Amino acid sequence: MARDKITIVGAGNVGATTTHIAATRQLADIILLDIVEGLAEGKALDIAEASPVQLYDSNIIGTRDWEKTADSNIVIITSGVPRGPGMSRDDLLTKNVQIVKGVSAKTAKYSPDSVVIVVCNPLDAMVYAAAKVTGFAKNKIMGMAGALDSARFSYFLASELDVSVEDIKCVLMGGHGDDMVPLPRFTSVSGIPVTELLDEEKIAELIERTRKGGIEVVNLLGYSAYYAPAAGVVKMADAILKDKKTVMSCCAYCDTEYDAGGYFVGVPVVLGKDGVEKIIELDLNDSEQTQFKKSLDHVKQLAAKVDKLL
Repeated sequence: MARDKITIVGAGNVGATTTHIAATRQLADIILLDIVEGLAEGKALDIAEASPVQLYDSNIIGTRDWEKTADSNIVIITSGVPRGPGMSRDDLLTKNVQIVKGVSAKTAKYSPDSVVIVVCNPLDAMVYAAAKVTGFAKNKIMGMAGALDSARFSYFLASELDVSVEDIKCVLMGGHGDDMVPLPRFTSVSGIPVTELLDEEKIAELIERTRKGGIEVVNLLGYSAYYAPAAGVVKMADAILKDKKTVMSCCAYCDTEYDAGGYFVGVPVVLGKDGVEKIIELDLNDSEQTQFKKSLDHVKQLAAKVDKLL
C-alpha cells in the first residue's frame, strides 16, 4: 500500500523544521523542494540521518525537481521572502505573490488532487493567490495562521495562569496580522472560561502580545519565527491525513459564513480528509463583529492588490 506523501516547498527555516517535525511523527513520505542548489538535498539528508537516533521511518528526499513531488496528498508552501525587523507582513506582498504564483502553478500541474496549506506571508493574501492560480476547490486551499496564533495565545495564557498548555483551548479569527481577533469569550482553561480567571486588563494585555507575537520574535532574532509555525502546519497536515475532524482555527474560504463575501480569512473549522470540511459559525457579539469586520476589510484590501499582481 502506497504511503501518503507531503511536499514541502521551501527549505528555509520553516520548511526544514516542518520536514523534521513531520518526519518524527511519521506522517508520510516527504519531498523537500527548493530552487537553491543543494539546500533541500542537504537538509533532507541531515534530517534523514537523524532517523536512526529518533527512530522514524519516513522517506525524506530533497530536490529541485518538481516531478518528484507528483501525486502529493498535501503540498505545504513555505517559500517566500521572510520578514525582517521593521517590516510588516504586508511589506512582503509584491515579492511573495510572484513566488506563490509559480509554486501554485507547479502544484496544480503535478498534484492536482492535493490539499494545499500556505504558510508564507502576508498569509491571507497568499492563500487567496494560491486559490486563484491552482483553481482548486476552495476546501482544498487553506492557510496555517490560526494554528500559530492560537498557540501563541495559549502559551501566553498558560504562562500567566501557571497551568499546563494542554488545558488551554482558544479561538482566534480574522486576518493574520495586528488586527487578528482573539476571542476570550470562547477561550477556556480545562472548560473554565478564561474571563473567570483573568481580569479584562490582563486579557487585553495578552491579546496585544499575541497580535504582536510575530514581530516580537523577529525583533529578537532578526528574522521570522519557524519552530511554532512549523508545529502549527504539521498539526493541520496530521488532521487531514488521519481524517481526525480536528476543530481549530485556520485561514479558510468563507462566502456567506460571517458575511465574508468570498474571501479567505481566519475562522474556526473542522479539518479532515477533504480539507476544510466545515466552517464553524459563532454567534459573535457587537464588539467581536466589529473587530472581525475591520480585520476582514484589511484582508479584502490585500486581495485586491493580489488581483493586480497576478
